[in-house]
Amino acid sequence: GPWAPAPARLTVGGPEREPTDRRRCEKVTVAFGNSGGTPVRSGTVTFGTHVIGALGITWATTESTGKLPAPIAPGAREEQSWTVCVDRFYEASLLLGARMEHDVTVTYPGAEPIFIPHTPGETP
Repeated sequence: GPWAPAPARLTVGGPEREPTDRRRCEKVTVAFGNSGGTPVRSGTVTFGTHVIGALGITWATTESTGKLPAPIAPGAREEQSWTVCVDRFYEASLLLGARMEHDVTVTYPGAEPIFIPHTPGETP
């Protein structure tokens, strides 16, 4: 049959976390690459943001979604940042030693979801 380019193959790196001026929000940056032969045309990024107490117990998980910075051409690399916040209820806890951690799930057409778990014990 006719030669066809390899399908899009997304790679996901990160997430990199930075504090913001609000303790209950962090700027989360994710790097995307395409090691396939066709562009990644669309996709969704879902953050699972965990509030983790000083003793390592997860108190709450908040989900938020964003759009993939598409299209991502073959061989290209794109970075996108999102400000991810948890409920105001947790602000005092975060000031007293709780922390946020983020896992990332990326979905795009024609492929299995990519899941990056949060890394316990990491502080920005």
